[in-house]
Amino acid sequence: MYFYAARQPILDINKKLYAYELLFRDSINNVFPDIDGDIATSKMVEASKFNMGISDFTANKPAFINFTLETLSKGYPEMLSPEEVVVEILETIKPGKRLLALCKDLFEKGYTLALDDYEHQTVWEHFYPYIKIIKIDWQNSTLDEIKEIIAAIANYPHIELLAEKVETYEEYNQAVELGCVLFQGFFFAKPEMMKTKTLTPSQMAMAELLYETSKPELDLAGITSVFERDVSLSYKLLRYANSAMFKRRSEISTIKQALVTLGLLELKRFMGLMFATNINPDKPSELINSAMARAKFCELAAENMNNNIDSSKAFLTGLLSLIDAILDEDIESVLAKLPLAKEIKDALLTHEGDMAQLIKLVEFIEHAQWDESVVTMETLGLTKDQVIKDYNDAISWADEQSEHMH
Repeated sequence: MYFYAARQPILDINKKLYAYELLFRDSINNVFPDIDGDIATSKMVEASKFNMGISDFTANKPAFINFTLETLSKGYPEMLSPEEVVVEILETIKPGKRLLALCKDLFEKGYTLALDDYEHQTVWEHFYPYIKIIKIDWQNSTLDEIKEIIAAIANYPHIELLAEKVETYEEYNQAVELGCVLFQGFFFAKPEMMKTKTLTPSQMAMAELLYETSKPELDLAGITSVFERDVSLSYKLLRYANSAMFKRRSEISTIKQALVTLGLLELKRFMGLMFATNINPDKPSELINSAMARAKFCELAAENMNNNIDSSKAFLTGLLSLIDAILDEDIESVLAKLPLAKEIKDALLTHEGDMAQLIKLVEFIEHAQWDESVVTMETLGLTKDQVIKDYNDAISWADEQSEHMH
């Protein structure tokens, strides 16, 4: 079974992945606020524990999961190990003796506890010894409210502040200055600032290869010569072709042999990944991972659609849908430098047509905008179950590729 959840990354101060929050829905129609929170959480725990395995969905990072008073009372967090879960106490729960006893018990069993969308009330100070993380909604909190929280936890140095719904780099920098050490929001998936970059020779070689691999007929000799001009690229190709993912009859000794071993589809994929992962090494790896998951999702979804979208073009379109954030440059000037097929550029610039709709769909899922995603699926003629399966599979694939790429 595939469960309906979006995962949103939580990054540390170095923009490295710390955990994921799982935003769960019973089904895409049945949006969370309309169904019983207890049922939703118990289904989440059940699905993650007994079906897919929570660690498959979070790449072995902890999962932040919301719990109601009822689900805490029923002991649901203990169906997951302390390493797998961060127990988020919903902001709708009133602080009281019963909740305090439950928090103390979980804390003593080794669980990490977080207060969600925290608004300061002095009664919460009784909970501070057991709380590890306080989440502050950056869109709904004033500077004075944030400073009040900082003052309240001054005597509890073990408590870390997590800035949630951080949408821009300005907000991220403000949160850093105020002492936050964890960050959640889509600030890292937007361009940091506009500045024109020149591509290095290696990046230009990769861009050339992207163009070569987007042609219907593959020019093996031309591609081989590009690789042979770039040592580091050749090394990465050989390493990739030598990985356990490919069943080879013998060792690979030439660039041409490596290209033949990979085959066209895998080569297109490899080139796209190489371009995305090497173009800006200072970017959060989670941004690259998101781009890879989008690419795979677009490829899988294109295969399930009844029209003639080329799945390898869909892959490349998904991969490049975050290229402005990766390069910190607006999408128009990035695409002007890349020799890409017209329909890929059109999808990313005009946001029209089926490939652009696929990008829109994956963005809606990432943000847990389930209603909008349903409308887009219907437009594309895709079923909910298939889309969720493709999204889950794309995430697993991207996590696996990330390991191979480092």
